[in-house]
Amino acid sequence: MTGLVKEFLLPDLGEGLTEAEIVRWLVGVGDSVTVDQPVVEVETAKAVVEVPCPYAGVVTRLWGREGTILDVGQPLLAIGEEPAPSVEVSDPSGSAEGSGSVLVGYGTSTPAARRRRVLVPTPGSTVTVPAAVEVARAGSVRVISPLVRRLAKEHCLDLGTVRGSGPGGLILRKDVEQNNQVPYAHAAPAPNAPALSGESAARTPEAVLIPLRGARRTIADKLARSRQEIPDATTWVDVDATRLLDTKQQLTIRDDAKVSLLALLARICLAGLARHPELNATLDTSRQEIIQLPSVHLGFAAQTERGLVVPVIRNAQRMKLPELSAEIARLTARARAGELAPADLSGGTFTLNNYGVFGVDGSTPIINHPEAGMLGFGRILPRPWVVDGELAIRHLCQLSLTFDHRVCDGGAAGGFLRHVADLIEQPASLLRLL
Repeated sequence: MTGLVKEFLLPDLGEGLTEAEIVRWLVGVGDSVTVDQPVVEVETAKAVVEVPCPYAGVVTRLWGREGTILDVGQPLLAIGEEPAPSVEVSDPSGSAEGSGSVLVGYGTSTPAARRRRVLVPTPGSTVTVPAAVEVARAGSVRVISPLVRRLAKEHCLDLGTVRGSGPGGLILRKDVEQNNQVPYAHAAPAPNAPALSGESAARTPEAVLIPLRGARRTIADKLARSRQEIPDATTWVDVDATRLLDTKQQLTIRDDAKVSLLALLARICLAGLARHPELNATLDTSRQEIIQLPSVHLGFAAQTERGLVVPVIRNAQRMKLPELSAEIARLTARARAGELAPADLSGGTFTLNNYGVFGVDGSTPIINHPEAGMLGFGRILPRPWVVDGELAIRHLCQLSLTFDHRVCDGGAAGGFLRHVADLIEQPASLLRLL
């Protein structure tokens, strides 16, 4: 390899993030890249993002495999200015898209995409190859693509049991797909290995060990900090949501567009915060100040394959119901697709939690630090209820409010919750706000 080689370092991804985990490489050694071309997909504590490279040239080295955690400022890859002597390994079958006969991660849609550049060093030259290739050369597990490893992991497949059909016994995607019934062999601890506290009971060969990292670690750290720092209290009330459901149905018929129940509940929550701004606040312990915030950046809890995330609706207090419903739908779709940016998950001032979707009635949520409150909704069920002195079947729901008792007292918290409950029971008074 001749010419200048530039190292591309893991950039600062913003929002106070200091590290990222490699999910998959979008390029390989020998590939040509252009300026601002995405080269790697990484998972931060807040989202999965593609990282673009600021240099053009040929990839000469990759740092880290799938699952490697890198700190901001550590090398990601090296780019050479001049192409390396190379040969191309083509799809031997010449088959169409989806054949599974190519290296995973380099596509099968076009002839150009079905080729993988493989560096061939000239005499006297040196070429740095990624660690995954070194493993393949060693003959232990012949895998280059991190996506093959990821697919094997998803199928609980021990790659050591797979016979590769690629060049030199290289394991390809189709090899994993054809052998996805083989379970991992759980390695037993060494006979004389020291055990951690409780390990003899927990670390059995059948135990599933899940690294606490990425989004899961961030959630754990944030919840632990919330409980350590915030003296929270919870208050709750049962509410008759029958008329709210009727209103939702009428709005759907009138506007010929589906209005989500979460959007209605969010609009009611915003009305409660407008009357009780004490809960749209945070506490600055260093200056001993309660900061009541002028705008409501409303977060809402959403369960995804990556775990619990809280997308944030910016300046939600300015939105009418149709706009609010559309924004919730947009953020929910991006969350489930893993496409939320870190900024979409930061800066919330109050959180809405519809845990009723899990089929439960009540909860005592942990506050999303450094916010001052979280409003939760349980499932809505038909139950007996007294209306005007008569027993009737109504659709009931339990509301719960967890609040920072340093920021407000029970009177303000109870007033907020009661106002929310009243709007749910008498939504006609809410119509002017929609």
